[in-house]
Amino acid sequence: MLKIGITGNIGSGKTTVSKVFEVLGIPVFYADDAAKRVMVEDAILMDGIKATFGRESYFNDGTLNRKFIASIVFNDEEQLAKLNSLVHPAVFRAFDEWAAQVKNAPYIMKEAALLFESDSYKMCDRSIIVTAPLELRIKRVMQRDGFTREEILSRDARQFSEEKKIELADFVIRNDDTELVIPQILALHERFLSFVNGH
Repeated sequence: MLKIGITGNIGSGKTTVSKVFEVLGIPVFYADDAAKRVMVEDAILMDGIKATFGRESYFNDGTLNRKFIASIVFNDEEQLAKLNSLVHPAVFRAFDEWAAQVKNAPYIMKEAALLFESDSYKMCDRSIIVTAPLELRIKRVMQRDGFTREEILSRDARQFSEEKKIELADFVIRNDDTELVIPQILALHERFLSFVNGH
């Protein structure tokens, strides 16, 4: 099964693009949603988090103490890296389980903010980056989530730069209001189908 990774920095529109692929009948695995899920479902991960950050990482009912975890990792790169090194393998496991259950799809996609940072692009056959200029991305996120400019820039700085991701990606979708996005998606969809059909 052909696996396509899709990513983009905050406000690029990667989720919107992924939803269009879903409309075309392509199953999409959303890694960021899966990361939230595995933190309360994956026993190996939960044990790892408790061992690394303490038993108060979870409430008695098994739910994650998000405030406690956030207070540890928010401004500490080293602690955040520790958390990511626990979470990423659990998300990889969840992706493999999900992929194994997909039937009758020409190819599947994995949408992940940290596709390149987590090395999960290596588990995909091809990768796409959705790009948009920084000012446009900031405007979109401020309208969508109500974040301040500083919050958006701080989040963006935790990821690889768009330039670096473009170098690593196989394909680029420009979502910058100068080119129509749907024709770019349809062209890639046709291309992926031709890979699958061996043309």
